Amino acid sequence: MNRTYSLSKWVTGRKSKWVTFLVWLVAAGMLSLFLPAVNKQVVNNAPNLSSTKPSVQANLVSEVEFPSGSDIPALVVWHRETGLTDADLQHVLKLTEMLSAQPVPGQTSIIPLHQMPSQKVREQLSKDGSTLILPIMFNRQTDEGQMKESVLAVQEIAKTIFGADPFQAAADSQSELSARVTGPVGIGIDADALFGNADLPVMIGTVLLVLVLLLLIYRSPVLALIPLLAVGIAYLVITPLLGWMAGEGWITVETQGTSIMTVLLFGAGTDYCLFLISRFRQLLKTEGDKTKALRSAMFDSSGAIAMSGFTVVLSLITLLAAEYGTFQRFAVPFSVAILIMGLASLTLVPAMLAIIGRGSFWPFIPKTGEMEADLARQKGKPAPLQEQAPRNRMGALVIKRPWLIISIAAIVLGGAALCATQIKFTYDMLSSFPKNMASREGFAKIEKQFSPGQLAPIKVIIDTQGKDVPMAQKLAALPYVAQVSSPQAGQHNAQIVAYDIQLKMNPYAMEAMRHIPDLRQAAVEALQTSGVQAPLDHVWIAGQTAQQYDTKITTERDMRVVFPMIIGLIMLLLFVYLRSVIATIYLIGTVLLSYCAALGLGWLVIHYLYGSAAMQGPIPIYAFVFLVALGEDYNIFMISSIWRKSKSLPLKQAIREGVGETSSVISSAGLILAGTFAVLASMPIQILVQVGVITALGLLLDTFVVRPFVVPAITLLLGRWVFWPGRRDVSDEGTQVSDANV
Repeated sequence: MNRTYSLSKWVTGRKSKWVTFLVWLVAAGMLSLFLPAVNKQVVNNAPNLSSTKPSVQANLVSEVEFPSGSDIPALVVWHRETGLTDADLQHVLKLTEMLSAQPVPGQTSIIPLHQMPSQKVREQLSKDGSTLILPIMFNRQTDEGQMKESVLAVQEIAKTIFGADPFQAAADSQSELSARVTGPVGIGIDADALFGNADLPVMIGTVLLVLVLLLLIYRSPVLALIPLLAVGIAYLVITPLLGWMAGEGWITVETQGTSIMTVLLFGAGTDYCLFLISRFRQLLKTEGDKTKALRSAMFDSSGAIAMSGFTVVLSLITLLAAEYGTFQRFAVPFSVAILIMGLASLTLVPAMLAIIGRGSFWPFIPKTGEMEADLARQKGKPAPLQEQAPRNRMGALVIKRPWLIISIAAIVLGGAALCATQIKFTYDMLSSFPKNMASREGFAKIEKQFSPGQLAPIKVIIDTQGKDVPMAQKLAALPYVAQVSSPQAGQHNAQIVAYDIQLKMNPYAMEAMRHIPDLRQAAVEALQTSGVQAPLDHVWIAGQTAQQYDTKITTERDMRVVFPMIIGLIMLLLFVYLRSVIATIYLIGTVLLSYCAALGLGWLVIHYLYGSAAMQGPIPIYAFVFLVALGEDYNIFMISSIWRKSKSLPLKQAIREGVGETSSVISSAGLILAGTFAVLASMPIQILVQVGVITALGLLLDTFVVRPFVVPAITLLLGRWVFWPGRRDVSDEGTQVSDANV
């Protein structure tokens, strides 16, 4: 209490409010001037799997024993609907000759088509003669930026040779020659371009949406700018700090992460600002001194703001326990962003409100009854009637029909949650791209004209220990294998042998991933039959499909670890704050039900409205972190009001007034936060679209169903048990008999 009073006194003082504001302003300017921006420190090709994962170990073996085989291909797909002409092929041969003589940076090899007999070249075409695949191999260590420049260089050379640009020709052209770059290199370049172009549109869309919603809800241009200005100043402090941390090597940031962080910062930051602003506006109607009203508002709301921010920070920090790289890389930047934004909400925002005062709400300035009367007398008008309190229909309905509310909510939320059992997942990055992306169009041609497994072959590596192992026959007999290459002996150990396998299906599909254990088992059985000791230790499977399989296993492991940690930490915080076991249990339970319902509803939207066949594998953990932490914010803010009022009022009246007091601000805050995440749904990147859709739906459920109806209804029905092990008199006549609770 004393600390809150001291803080409020400082940030609202006659001189200190200016000092507070200027400190933030100077900090934002100096940090932005002298530290690197976070978007200059982005690394989009950081590894997501640790060195202990089987596919990573297999890649290491491949790099040592099969250095050329460890390179990654850029597959240039040449296509003419009416069939490739002799002139087309001559131009392609000229290209291979030039790239063989003068490789582009990062290039390690290219198939020397120009040295092959014409008949042999013709054999490389698809059956209808319309398509040719030209693999250009690149060193795996080449960064995405260099690969992009090299691919652009190849395209410029081709443009010179062909006298036209086949890479710009329509993929479905009936007459022109078209070319597309796909394969791991093409997919990586397209992914980098998509995420690299997402940051600015996300920020612009988020700021505009928040501004419009604030104007519509509060009808005050000044009030609409205060949260945006506060978040903007905090953003200018946060981004250079994160850029500096990334430059020092303490953290790694990705474009995908910075896009989501921007949404989270503006959404959650605006919410924290509104929690204080709404209470300030309420008190200005009863308190003539604006400073006293602001200090009282800080006293009433600072605990809930701090608790809400701390809940989100701790939830995000738990991602450090994840093994998957992207999850880990979210933890520190997101936590730092929310921590600084929470600090700004408790210092910068009150200072700005103290400076502007009642003018913050212009043109609808809140006044006390005496102020309204004085103003009327000055204008020679009769004193206005006393403003009546709003009817608080939500609170009244909860008090009147708690069982009906819980029954309807259980049916609606439970039914939506059941839809989550129908979700199909994918770890296929290619399927998350827009259909007109070059790498996806190229793959479509390969899938149609050749074996789709040619896009990303799987490399099976075995240590024969000098035994005669019939591995090629064993692998070729598998029903899902389209082609097995001739064996390659290791460069340093001839007993280590590798086979390149092409599957009959999309190598990025879940179906292909499910065959990785089968391939391993088939290889183990072949070694075991040949008398190789400890065969499981002498099989390695490399390639994109194997990496995706390990990604799936790692993501599922992270869910099993992170979910309980977040639940446990939030339950601990709720218990410390509320000092009630019962309240802690049902508050976390309602948010979990809301999360499951959001997943189910999100799947319906993603599958039937957006037409996606599957949900991206990492989505459940992203949605869980955001929805459980942010959803609990609203519960904390509302339940704090009920707890505070229950100290002097019967529980039924405390619930009614608590719901009424918080309904407006939480509805506004929830709508804004959901809207900011919905901005992601306008992006051309499927994973961002799905994060945005599910999180927005979950926040809307929390805001308009769980928080105003379900939670207070459960609180009412539990009666005095809601405070257990604390005690309060909940009778209509009684007042608090124990202040063991907050």
